[in-house]
Amino acid sequence: MTDDTTDGATGVAAEEMSLDELREEIREIDHDIVELIARRTYVADTIARVKDERDLPTTDEAQEQRVMDRAGENAEQYDVDANLVKAIFRLLIELNKVEQRESR
Repeated sequence: MTDDTTDGATGVAAEEMSLDELREEIREIDHDIVELIARRTYVADTIARVKDERDLPTTDEAQEQRVMDRAGENAEQYDVDANLVKAIFRLLIELNKVEQRESR
């Protein structure tokens, strides 16, 4: 993560950006986050189909733990609160599990 005074994407000091520009950047980031969630959900749905074809259980606790560990490591790398990131990933995992159960 970049320092608090410089926008990592543009290299512009935050003080030099208007409130509207900052809000526009947040809007773009929010759009990207939703796009990534959609991509992740698509891949998770594909995994669900493979599990169904192979008669595998919906839940794989070891894999979930690997995802959570990786989320925590990534959070630390970017100096973001690991507990917050893990909470978000827990929601993503639960969303995928519910969709997998409903599709069976």
